Amino acid sequence: MSSLIGVDVGGTFTDFYALDEDRGVEFVHKTPSTPDNPAQAILDGLDALAADKGLPLAAISRLSHGTTVGTNALIQRIGGSVAVITTEGFRDLLEIGRQIRPKMFDLMADYPAPLAPRQRRFEIAERITAGGRVLKPVADDDIAAAVEQVRESGADSCAVCLLFAFLNPEHEQRIGTALKAALPNLFVSLSSDVQPEFREYERFSTTVLNTYLQPLLNNYMSHLERELKARAPKALVGINQSSGGLMSIDRARRFPIRTALSGPAAGAIGAIHSARLSDRPNVITLDMGGTSADVSLIRNHEAGLGFERDIAGFPIRLSMIDINTVGAGGGSVAWFDRDGLLKVGPTSAGAVPGPACYGHGGDRPTVTDANMVLGRLSPKGLLGGSMKVDMAAARRVLDPVAERFGFSVERTAHGILGIVAANMVRAIRAVSVERGHDPRDFTLMPFGGAGALHASEVARALDIGEILVPLMPGILCAQGLVVSDLKEEFLASARTELHAANATGMQAQIEVLMTEAEDWFEAEQVAADRRVVQVGLDMRYVGQNFELRVAVETPRLPDTQTLRELFFQVHEMNYGYHNPHDPIEIINFRLTALGRLDRPSAPSLAEGRSPAPVPVETRSVYFDAGESLEAPIYDRSTLAAGHVIEGPAVIEQLDATTLVFPGDVATVDTAHNLLVEIST
Repeated sequence: MSSLIGVDVGGTFTDFYALDEDRGVEFVHKTPSTPDNPAQAILDGLDALAADKGLPLAAISRLSHGTTVGTNALIQRIGGSVAVITTEGFRDLLEIGRQIRPKMFDLMADYPAPLAPRQRRFEIAERITAGGRVLKPVADDDIAAAVEQVRESGADSCAVCLLFAFLNPEHEQRIGTALKAALPNLFVSLSSDVQPEFREYERFSTTVLNTYLQPLLNNYMSHLERELKARAPKALVGINQSSGGLMSIDRARRFPIRTALSGPAAGAIGAIHSARLSDRPNVITLDMGGTSADVSLIRNHEAGLGFERDIAGFPIRLSMIDINTVGAGGGSVAWFDRDGLLKVGPTSAGAVPGPACYGHGGDRPTVTDANMVLGRLSPKGLLGGSMKVDMAAARRVLDPVAERFGFSVERTAHGILGIVAANMVRAIRAVSVERGHDPRDFTLMPFGGAGALHASEVARALDIGEILVPLMPGILCAQGLVVSDLKEEFLASARTELHAANATGMQAQIEVLMTEAEDWFEAEQVAADRRVVQVGLDMRYVGQNFELRVAVETPRLPDTQTLRELFFQVHEMNYGYHNPHDPIEIINFRLTALGRLDRPSAPSLAEGRSPAPVPVETRSVYFDAGESLEAPIYDRSTLAAGHVIEGPAVIEQLDATTLVFPGDVATVDTAHNLLVEIST
């Protein structure tokens, strides 16, 4: 017997997708997250799958996990105590940064204090030049003194960040070896391992963040690994990365910063999988959960990659799926600002106490409470009725807001939903309109527990004509983990002018990366026929500040003229123009290694057996602020391919609720995804 499990830990719920490959049966499960110990929700959910669904845990062959533990630790600042060893004269680099304000028009705003305070940042006399040559060797006595300073500081982790270490890591490696020998319990991160790339501030910041997370993620991963071995001894465990793709638990311990956006990245992978099944190559995703909404743009079934991002105010530079996040979730709180205007989010009621209608002590109005009052959520309960709700509590927390406006509770609730929809529209514009993409050329794909509740209003605001709701939208991130591959990225930062005289040296850089990739394939025991490599070059015009990634089809680089043409195409796509005469340079050589895992085959689904689906009941639902309509309620598990539902209607399932507005038409396609045509 063999089963695949995907587990996505969110801010409010922990989602499970399980596929029993032998029986061809899918299972989904949601359980409240346990913020104090995220692993407990995973273990509880697995036990529930075994008890309620009859899924034998001993038969689990692979468990893939997306986590928000790293992100939450940065937001809450609950990581380890960090020391830093850096080149003499660069002790204050983390505070100097780029000397720009975090908010353009706020003169009082400041960046958060460095995670390593100044008294735990130590300098060492050494210097490597911009060409990678050792100008000033580091002395053994100086290394010993720095190690002693770290010991006396009491830090439980140390980041070693030396100037130009990405070109020559010798000094960092010597310091790292000395630290581990003298302080075996100390967590150590070298910038030449974490992010061997130029731009010292971002490299230093990323390394410090990685070091900060190591103690917490190590304890979490060790506890999770130990408990999983007891329950599922045959399971291979993969941790999702921010760039999409899985890594081993050991690498997650070593590079926890790579997990910072692993949950949203899994959602993008799951969205691509669903889009392929429905033959929709261009989609804009809207992953709305309990705390936030994540949006991304997918073209030709590929998600874009970004390399720079702020998390909790700290800059990181790593390969990440290009996702824009806004504080708009089901638990987002409605509140009045000092200007007297009503705002929604980014503060969230979270998993504890959660929205008032959950009945766990929540006393602030949230988006979920507004949906409950408008009849958009079932008063019988959520999660298939297993989670009871309190309608009276939802109305009670909305009453003060309604009184302040002089509106009815329903009109107030509709206004709250309008604000949260506007927040998501702005997030989508940032990844589409602001980058030269017309949203009308894309299909909107909502998922997460709340995405399909708000998709129609978002689509109308952007003039998008079609919505694609996946078969299991509430657990799509967990499903995306099951269809992910093993992934590792290798990087060489070497500024190289693009001309024929440098062709041999450019190919040599790729060959070094290929050797590293082969070593990784062997360590991960990836079969030869499952190995895939993808090559990319970070290129720019000489004099530009930022570079663009240019994909190359094979590890054997084409001639320089072909590379120029490829760069022109990418530059034209991003900026709308290119100059064929200006000199070009390569900044980074990148190689991505993929270990293809078996893709599970979807269970067979029945075709439509009746000309029209049958509603299970009707209830009063507000689709606008004016009046309610009697809308039929459908159980999505009874729908089959070919079924058509005309709005107004509500389609409910265990993990999500889909609204079909008056005039809209929902059709179940052959993949059992819902295609909703928006009326004009």
